[in-house]
Amino acid sequence: MTEAERGRIIPFAVRAALASVAMAVALLVLKGVAAWSTGSVAMLGSLADTALDLLASLVTLYGVRLAATPADHDHRFGHGKAEALAALFQVALIAASAVGIAWRAIGAFAEPGETADAQFGIGVSLFAIVATFALLAYQRAIIRQTGSVAIRADSVHYQSDLLLNLAVIAAIVLDQYAGLPGADPLFGIAIALWLAWGAFRASSQAIDQLMDKEWPEGERAAFLDVAARQEGLRGIHDFRTRRSGSHDFAQFHMEVDRDLSVADAHEIVESVEKNLRRAYPRVEVLIHLDPEGHVDTDNPLVEADVTPHWFGKRVGG
Repeated sequence: MTEAERGRIIPFAVRAALASVAMAVALLVLKGVAAWSTGSVAMLGSLADTALDLLASLVTLYGVRLAATPADHDHRFGHGKAEALAALFQVALIAASAVGIAWRAIGAFAEPGETADAQFGIGVSLFAIVATFALLAYQRAIIRQTGSVAIRADSVHYQSDLLLNLAVIAAIVLDQYAGLPGADPLFGIAIALWLAWGAFRASSQAIDQLMDKEWPEGERAAFLDVAARQEGLRGIHDFRTRRSGSHDFAQFHMEVDRDLSVADAHEIVESVEKNLRRAYPRVEVLIHLDPEGHVDTDNPLVEADVTPHWFGKRVGG
C-alpha cells in the first residue's frame, strides 16, 4: 500500500473509531443510571459490557493510529502487533468483569433483591439497540472503503451487544411483569458467561498474531494461485505468511529457468509482484529468486520435511 493510499484510508478508520468511542460513552452514562434505578443484575452486566466496549473502542482508536505509523529504524515491520498487546490487556479486564458479574448474580439467588422501574430499563436498552444498529451501519460503510481489520473487529464486538441488550429486556420483563424473580440473576450469569467467551476469543486472536500464525489454508491457496499464473514461473516453495494488526505479510522462494539472465528473471519477479499487488493491495510481499531445482539445505522447513506440493509446483510452509 502506498503512503497516499494509506493517507486516504486512515482518516476514515479513525472517524469510525471516534464514533464508536462517543456512542460507548453515551451508553455508559445511560446504563449506569438505569442499573442504579432498576437494581437489575442483567442491566449491571450490560453496563459492565458497555464499559468494556468503551475500552475496546479506545484501544481500537489507539491501534488504528499506531498501526498507521510508518515503519522506523527499530520497527522495520511496522507497529501492527501493538493491537494484539492491547487486546491481551482487554482480555484481563473482560475476565475480571465476568467473574464480578457472576459473583453478584449468584449472590442474588441466595438473597433476592427487588428490581424496579422496568420502563426506564427497557427504554435504555431499546435506545442502545437503535444506536448500535446505526453505528454498525456506519462501520460497514467504512469497512467497505478501507478494509480496516481493527474496525471490522470492533464491529463484530458491537454485534454481540445487540444480543446482550435483548437479554436485559427479557430479564426485566420476566422479573417484573411475569413474576419470575430468578430470571434476572439467571440472565446475569448468562451475560457473564458471554463475556468470558468473548475474552477467550479475543485472547486466541491476539496470541495468534503475536505467534505469527499462518493465514487460513483457503487464503494461502488463493494467494498462491494468483502468483502461479505468471508465465515463466517454474515453482514456489518456502511460502510463509503472517498477520500483524491490519497488515499482512507474505514471503516465498520463486523458481525460474536457471539459464535466464538476471534481468529476465527479475522481470518475471516484478510481474508476479504486480499481479499480487493488484489482487492483494494490503499485503507486503517478499520474493526470493531461485534457479529451478535449487534446494535450500540450511532451511529448517526442508529439514523437517514439511514442504508439501501444490499443482505440481513445490510449495513450502
